[in-house]
Amino acid sequence: MKNILMLSALTLFSLPSLGESIAVVGGKVFTMSSQGTIENATVLINDGLIESVTSNGATPEGYTIIDARGKVVTPGFVGAFTSLGLVEVSSSAGVVDASVETSQVSNTGAALDVSYGVNPDSSLINITRLEGMTSAATTITNSKYLFGGLGAVISLNGQSPILKQSAFMTVNVGSQGAELSGGTRASLWVLLERVLEEAAKAGSDTSPEKPWYGINSRSDVDVIKRVQSGEVPLFMSADSAADIRQVIAFKERHPSIKVVLVHAVEAWREADALASADIPVIIDPEYNLPGGFEQMGATLANGARLEAAGVDVAIGMDTHNIRLAAQHAGNAVANGMTHEAGIASLTSVPAKILGMEGKLGVLTEGARGDLVVWSGDPLEVTEAAEVVIIDGKPIKMESRQTKLRDRYLSLQAGDKKTPSHYFRE
Repeated sequence: MKNILMLSALTLFSLPSLGESIAVVGGKVFTMSSQGTIENATVLINDGLIESVTSNGATPEGYTIIDARGKVVTPGFVGAFTSLGLVEVSSSAGVVDASVETSQVSNTGAALDVSYGVNPDSSLINITRLEGMTSAATTITNSKYLFGGLGAVISLNGQSPILKQSAFMTVNVGSQGAELSGGTRASLWVLLERVLEEAAKAGSDTSPEKPWYGINSRSDVDVIKRVQSGEVPLFMSADSAADIRQVIAFKERHPSIKVVLVHAVEAWREADALASADIPVIIDPEYNLPGGFEQMGATLANGARLEAAGVDVAIGMDTHNIRLAAQHAGNAVANGMTHEAGIASLTSVPAKILGMEGKLGVLTEGARGDLVVWSGDPLEVTEAAEVVIIDGKPIKMESRQTKLRDRYLSLQAGDKKTPSHYFRE
């Protein structure tokens, strides 16, 4: 017998008890695949994976039904650039795994690997996934080295987070990178090229038995070779048009490296060149005022202009506020980006950038069972995620914030059973 669940406050609390065979029926489904958008669709999830997406499809026996009539269904959102699981309070006196100052295994930061530091119990993960985010790219954001090490793709399931280790490398080629390289870009770019040249000439044998006197450590060389082969994408952070032109020139010199431009406040000024160079961009579209000389061309139309030029655009940065990515994409759409590109910027585009195309950010056969049922258009700030499914299992819609809300919501002044600091007169 089929178990039918309506989307209501009462049934949401029963969702974690659902079995592994789930049918989401009746919703408007953005598949983000060649199937496009399907009205009155049925999405079947079985054994943690998407089994099928059909229009007006019959539901087999044995599937627990989630009634999504009048709702919108999307793939789980993908956080394109975060430090989720690596940082709780950045100013903490304890260890913050999103920061690094010294290392005995690396000279340039290339060999650092964040996958060992991801904590699935971070309270930020629960807060983030309530807003429809089901996976994310996470990496070091504060480094004293040239490179920020190897980032990872993680699931926000709260249990087994690592989906892809060594998913990308980061390097800042703006003012922050210049400051770490002698205080000038004249040193930064020369250092970067020398580091790559050294790795290319190192050969395949970097074993400890052989003497080594390079700029890189042996471990750095092994990782940089993977970047040079295109196996590991290189995320290059830059804001000014001048720095972005250097990124494009770098791509021309190193065509085998998969370059991704990050932050990119003035990327719209070089939109055509970025499209020609096939360089995707991860932006925070909220910048409309200059935060420094590198951001004088800040505009809310950045995403729209990049899309119009044919650039693949992903939206979503800042660990603590990545939960607002849908709102940011909505603002980009309000300033000229198409609605389809707005949804893609949170789903299929970041998945493609991270080498997880067909696995994340889409609702198609064989993709991971990450799905969100929304009250309405997810890019509208007045709508919300009502059901979030990760790995084929609905999560409990609860976080530290909702617990605090519920803790104080029903308290009454004068309640002698409750300590006075729990309420305000």
